[in-house]
Amino acid sequence: MKIRLLLSILTLLAFSSPAAAAAQPHEDTESRNLGIVRAGFDAWAAGTGSPYDALAADATWEITGNSVAARVYHGKEDFLANVIRPFNARMSQRLIPSIRNIYADGDTVIVFFDAEGVAVDGIPYRNTYAWFLTMRDGLVVEAHAFFDSIAFDELWRRVPA
Repeated sequence: MKIRLLLSILTLLAFSSPAAAAAQPHEDTESRNLGIVRAGFDAWAAGTGSPYDALAADATWEITGNSVAARVYHGKEDFLANVIRPFNARMSQRLIPSIRNIYADGDTVIVFFDAEGVAVDGIPYRNTYAWFLTMRDGLVVEAHAFFDSIAFDELWRRVPA
């Protein structure tokens, strides 16, 4: 609650200055980027698309930490071929996301979400993720993903792709 109050005060101060007019494009960028990312998650949840549809061909995607998949992936195809397709091959019921919160600051969108599905061995997979996405011209050009690597690694090792 204190953070919201502080943000409200800072927003009021920012818009009471002569530079307030310059803030409008920043807000437009944030709204556009939020809309793109949210649409990708809505399509993912509905089974009609995914947030990876907005991934630039030359994007970098970093899985942080010590997971078996942790590294920087160079390009959309590198990431899809080495993480997403092998992950999906391990699932009998697709992963369905549920956004807890989504934030934007300029070109950066942060998505905090849960996702769950069922692996081909019948065991549910559940994880919580935080993605930090840098957007440019309506595409994700850089991503940093955080998640429970123990849950991910357990699935990756237990179920062959």
